[in-house]
Amino acid sequence: MALLAAAPPAPVAPAEQRAREAGVVIGVLPPGPRNAITDVDGVRVGHVTIDEGKDIHTGVTAILPHGGNIFRSRVPAGFVAFNAYGKFAGSTQVAELGEIETPVLLTNTLNVPEAAAAAVEWTLAQPGNEAVRSVNAVVGETNDGVLNDIRRRRVTIADARRAIESAAGGAVQEGSVGAGTGTVAFGFKGGIGTASRKLPAAQGGWTLGVLVQSNYGGVLTIAGVPVGVRLGRHAFSREDTRDTADGSVIIVIATDAPLSDRNLRRIAERAFVGIGRTGSSFSNGSGDYAIAFSTHPGVRREEGISPVAAIDDLRNEALSPLFQAVAEATEEAVINSLFAGKTVKGHRDTVKRLPTETILPWLTATDK
Repeated sequence: MALLAAAPPAPVAPAEQRAREAGVVIGVLPPGPRNAITDVDGVRVGHVTIDEGKDIHTGVTAILPHGGNIFRSRVPAGFVAFNAYGKFAGSTQVAELGEIETPVLLTNTLNVPEAAAAAVEWTLAQPGNEAVRSVNAVVGETNDGVLNDIRRRRVTIADARRAIESAAGGAVQEGSVGAGTGTVAFGFKGGIGTASRKLPAAQGGWTLGVLVQSNYGGVLTIAGVPVGVRLGRHAFSREDTRDTADGSVIIVIATDAPLSDRNLRRIAERAFVGIGRTGSSFSNGSGDYAIAFSTHPGVRREEGISPVAAIDDLRNEALSPLFQAVAEATEEAVINSLFAGKTVKGHRDTVKRLPTETILPWLTATDK
């Protein structure tokens, strides 16, 4: 009697394995060497994670455009509020002047003031800023009140300063770290995620990186696969009344392409193509924001030089590959935030990790 061969085991994502490492390829453009926002030369990321028992799960994430004096060497920036149910401190001045003069900080909804104070204090303390009397702190937020006792306002100015001061290049921690410690996405544990794209030389060779704080919902879709539908768990399922499409997402975009603030705003707009691909319909109660900046030396806005500046400026017709890059990197950054998630027992509920062992066969099948 012939023995039947055992079926090959289904692919399983090891703990903390990223989507691409698990065989889930999103888009057509290649990632940078780290597949992270830090693939853009000079960009630094720092986290302070605050986990204290059942009730406190929160933190701060800082993104620095470069390692110098950001106030004296400002980078052009574009800002988009796709659905403005939330708070993004400093955004009006970014929209008006088209530049960033501090690190970009992310935290929870009720600790925006502490993060802003940290950015101001840190900026005032930088050598060369002794006469500065106005600082535009840039702080985004999402509400982590399901897992975190948000009313305790646990994040301090010192915590936020440590996030800035610890910022470094290299690999970026993802999942339940920093500002993503207490966030929830599509009913599963969300958090910090990052990804990048490197354009072919024929299309400029530019690098674009994205970092997200995922805390929103809808009908989860990964690489075109309707994961939320197949799991029977999504915001519009009668069987799952706990999930909601409301929430927020903050998208921080960096590129080394020489872009004006106008075209950086256009880049920021296209990031929401990637968010839409993950299954969001940008609900009424969702705060969906993107901020994009360029690190190219030829677009820096230096203090103390001639009032007339000659800058590099990528032509409009060269932007389409960067539009593709930001859509892909944003989508993958969100999925990476979910793949890095761990089950957390929190203040008001327990939020489970995405069951990657269940969904990977769907995502890696030749006929999805």
